[in-house]
Amino acid sequence: MIVIAYALSPIDLIPDFIPVLGYLDDVILLPLAIWLVIKLMPDHVLDECRQQALEWESTQQHRPVSRGAALVVILLWLALLIGAWKLYTRSAPGRLSRTWAPE
Repeated sequence: MIVIAYALSPIDLIPDFIPVLGYLDDVILLPLAIWLVIKLMPDHVLDECRQQALEWESTQQHRPVSRGAALVVILLWLALLIGAWKLYTRSAPGRLSRTWAPE
């Protein structure tokens, strides 16, 4: 689930605007993570998922949309941002007051 959240999230581990390194996570980390998930998945589950995908393709229905999954991704990133902000404010309590104080 973490791999899916990272793949669908607009936020990257290494920002894309950094030359060469920006796309490194997309080119290397995601395929490795997907490969690992497939290797750890039981064979019967993988076979069942492949069968469901073939059935879905044969009916040519609209793509399934999961608003719940989107909500989970958004909430995960918000929790990470809030946690990082709290860690930052605890590690340097005087830094914020000096930075934002009017001169």
